[in-house]
Amino acid sequence: MADSPQINFIDNPHAPEIFAAQHAGIWVTNGNVHITLESGRVQYGGESASLNRVVIARLVMPIGGAEDLAVKLFDLLKQQGATNTSPADNTRH
Repeated sequence: MADSPQINFIDNPHAPEIFAAQHAGIWVTNGNVHITLESGRVQYGGESASLNRVVIARLVMPIGGAEDLAVKLFDLLKQQGATNTSPADNTRH
């Protein structure tokens, strides 16, 4: 059996950085985890400003990659002393 070729990691300094305040929803289809990310945006106009929940990005990962990310993220937060390590009460789904 031939050895697998090495796959290099190439960092892209121009890759976008995204800030999301929350996730709007998560679902699984066709072997992929879909995560919709949201952030608050203020709409100025009219007589008063209103705060809106706005979708800012969607992340789609194969289930295996999403599982690995979830475990590593949980472990990192635990190591950093995060006190809220249980899932958020998210009743708007």
